[in-house]
Amino acid sequence: MSKSDVVVIGNGFAGLMSALVSADQNKKVTLLSYGAGTFPLNSGVIDIMGYDESGKAVANPLQAVAAVDADHPYKKIGTQTLEEAVKFFQDTVAAEGFPFIGSLNEQQWLVTGVGTLKPSCLIPESMQGSKCFDASEIVIVGIKGLKDFYADMVAENLAKELGNDKKYTVVTVDIHRKGERDLTTRDVAFWMDSEAGYKDFVAQVKEYAGSDKVILVPQILGTKGNVVYKKIVTDLGCPVVETTGMPPSVNGIRLRDVLLSALKKKGIRVIENCKAEKAEISGSKALSVEAGGEVRTQTYSADKFILATGGFYSGGITMRDFGQAKEVLFGLPVAADCVEDRWVNKQLFSDKKQTFAKAGVRVDETLRGVDESGNVALENVYVAGRNLSGYDFCFEHSGNGVALASAYKAAKA
Repeated sequence: MSKSDVVVIGNGFAGLMSALVSADQNKKVTLLSYGAGTFPLNSGVIDIMGYDESGKAVANPLQAVAAVDADHPYKKIGTQTLEEAVKFFQDTVAAEGFPFIGSLNEQQWLVTGVGTLKPSCLIPESMQGSKCFDASEIVIVGIKGLKDFYADMVAENLAKELGNDKKYTVVTVDIHRKGERDLTTRDVAFWMDSEAGYKDFVAQVKEYAGSDKVILVPQILGTKGNVVYKKIVTDLGCPVVETTGMPPSVNGIRLRDVLLSALKKKGIRVIENCKAEKAEISGSKALSVEAGGEVRTQTYSADKFILATGGFYSGGITMRDFGQAKEVLFGLPVAADCVEDRWVNKQLFSDKKQTFAKAGVRVDETLRGVDESGNVALENVYVAGRNLSGYDFCFEHSGNGVALASAYKAAKA
């Protein structure tokens, strides 16, 4: 049996941040990691609160967080904890050479992979869409053979967003890839990591650069933090901006790798390919978690457990029979409004939240699971990220913000 001060279950953003904050308090931490986590599907930016209840873009994330209803995780976490969590995150990634810009008092703007604009709070330097606002010309760079990025459509939509007083130029770069399958942004990012690939890209784009221009590219500026970004801005002599994009998310993977590097430096034990399957519980406390690895099942005991296994999408919460939502590892109480007429908003993308998206573990002010009467289920199990009830992260654009703040709160509890 392996004994730690803290065992974190889950290797998404909430799980990695929980482990980092716990280790920062001189705790012996074990992280149980199963699969690749959600990072390849994750934008890798920190949306604190993008849209309000009416679907209108939020100007000040901190003010919007302060106004959420009583059931929202942010209300239990509190704005002071959120501010501390943001500082911890920005300090951590900056120390790893991958700084995120932004603050809780204003939104940053991203260019999406289809050429529209969306708000976010904390973003890497390479994704500063606001640089497009003052440019006289935006050069949209497409990649021959790259799927899910259509430069002509991006140019058309950007003109609608930013106006026709700018010039929009489309350029196609050939990476000379042989093979029949379509390229992904990750393929091109690996090519950009290489000296030959980087030089080839710059050579094909250089003539279109200029001090009053912005070079807009899909998410291809290397896989290692902002190494390629810093270099290419200097070599082209003008702003370079990455869009968001379809999975696999290069920026999400960059963020994962940066956080894993920070985990390693803090001496956090990461058990890979390790699925937590059963918890041993005595009275009101969890004693250990049984988890299966590639070779055998092992028991991990701790004084404290942080659950960050995700919601329905990740399998942390299931509902085999309608109305019977279940947290699968510890059996924590799940809050879910299982009235059929309210469960699903038939219009998927609309101005209303999805009821099913708000299902999750009901928690108290310390993020421990509680029943309908407010009684704590397990004294030493804390919940972070998408396991939490009370918010529609997709509608609000609050996913990574709640993950970060709840991870910080759970680790500090």
